[in-house]
Amino acid sequence: MKRFSCFVIGIFLLMGVLPAQEREVKLKIVETSDIHGNYYPYDFIHRKEAAGSLARVHAFVQKKREIYKDNLILLDNGDILQGQPTAYYYNYIDTVTRHLAAEMMNFMGYDAGNMGNHDVETGRAVFDRWAGDCHFPVLGANIIDTATGETHFKPYEVLERDSVKIVVLGMITPAIPVWLSENLWKGLRFDDMEATARKWMKIIREKEKPDLVIGIFHAGQDAQLMGGKFHENASVEVARNVPGFDIVLMGHDHARECKKIENIAGDSVLIMDPASTGIVVSNVDVTLKLRDGKVVDKKVNGVLSETKNYGVSEEFMQRFAPEYDAVQNFVSKKIGSFTETISTRPAYFGSSAFIDLIHTLQLEISGADISLAAPLSYDTEISEGDIFVSDMFNLYKYENMLYTMNLSGKEIHDALEMSYNLWTNQMKSPDDHLLLFREQRREGAEDRASFKNFSFNFDSAASIIYTVDVTKPDGEKVTILSMADGTPFDMDKIYKVAVNSYRGNGGGELLTKGSGISQDDLKERIISSTDKDLRYYLMQYIEQKKVIEPRALNQWKFIPEEWVVPAAKRDYEFLFGKVKK
Repeated sequence: MKRFSCFVIGIFLLMGVLPAQEREVKLKIVETSDIHGNYYPYDFIHRKEAAGSLARVHAFVQKKREIYKDNLILLDNGDILQGQPTAYYYNYIDTVTRHLAAEMMNFMGYDAGNMGNHDVETGRAVFDRWAGDCHFPVLGANIIDTATGETHFKPYEVLERDSVKIVVLGMITPAIPVWLSENLWKGLRFDDMEATARKWMKIIREKEKPDLVIGIFHAGQDAQLMGGKFHENASVEVARNVPGFDIVLMGHDHARECKKIENIAGDSVLIMDPASTGIVVSNVDVTLKLRDGKVVDKKVNGVLSETKNYGVSEEFMQRFAPEYDAVQNFVSKKIGSFTETISTRPAYFGSSAFIDLIHTLQLEISGADISLAAPLSYDTEISEGDIFVSDMFNLYKYENMLYTMNLSGKEIHDALEMSYNLWTNQMKSPDDHLLLFREQRREGAEDRASFKNFSFNFDSAASIIYTVDVTKPDGEKVTILSMADGTPFDMDKIYKVAVNSYRGNGGGELLTKGSGISQDDLKERIISSTDKDLRYYLMQYIEQKKVIEPRALNQWKFIPEEWVVPAAKRDYEFLFGKVKK
């Protein structure tokens, strides 16, 4: 009887009349992005406990792995190598041991990483070393080796889970040349995201025949053209215009997002962005129904999950305790003292001791005629008294070089006009805002607060005397009265100007869109560049001086004062609350 049954089943199999075999596969996909050195639940800059961190992400992931086992896919979306002294220490101080970020990500079981612009900012020696230390591929489909024409990193990764084939395609914003000195990425180029996605989607479909396609893009969702040729923040455009993606995981803009859009083929694409520092993660559930090994139904849903609810992974903290101690020792070194407390808060309303200290140092280091600088951190303070290495990350947030550039008086003026256009409202009455605020704030975008534009593009100048009339329209606000020593300021004269490398490469477009210098011509204006980041030289300067007396230079102001003084008080309270008496 048994033999007869087997014979009948065999006949039915040959005839193809047996019921189809169906099964269901559940996947969990977790994305981190813009961790910015927040590996531990401790802020080494401000010396206090911190939200987010890889330690909390690990606790979250381990809890989910109890349910999903190997069907949990963990992805990182870049900007992990810059921000906290933890990253800086293993980028530039301890370059012998395996990079801490790689060791932690290996320990956590990441399946793939992606390059971010601040990872590129660390320089090829650092990011290539880190990628080499990772036990998973770091992706970059649009990062091209100019010598070979091939991708410098793997363009995509193929993962198989329960016979389901998942392809992860990684890309970075192509606007790197607008922000970063070419010596940091020499031998590479950054191609357009949409063109790159079209190329690789065709290859992926034909060669891999995937069941699920995930795009992991270090780019935000508000697309814009930068430097006249780089399509920045094109993630949503790629998701919409290049059919084939089921999920697009974003980063870069530090703003939370979770939504579905319809692409041009009429298919739904899940769009997610977990903002920054690991406070939340993108948490995606995928359910696939398979019939005879082929996907016949697919459900994709996502939520942004808070990591604080899962605590801190003790296993993680114990494993990386020695590295924690090494970083703590590094940031605890005293380098000098300040006679006054300085804060970025007053910098939005006029000349301030915080920004003018940066100006003073830039002028002394470079020997330039004029300095341009902005508040790189939205809201930060350095207290009077002893100054430690940790405070240097407060004073200067990014690993920018210092450039000295040739700019005409008119180009300086026009760059300032654009800066204050980004910065200030046009006041039509005494009751209006002085500062330019956005109508609606995106959750998670704390580093922009309520400003319409990024405050790291709010350049002021030193060594010139000028006023900013906020009742005037865009392009007519700035009046330069003289040089700081009383000599005339000449619109036609060429001045040596100290700027950070972000600005000098076209970052914020103050020198391109504002001053009218083409992106390609900017490099011809650079007279000199430091070979180390500006923070290094600031640290050296303070160590040599030992005691710093920070003060506002009072070389510029907003007018008319009868309007701006009460407006500044209102806007200060709007941003920071009432001043304590």
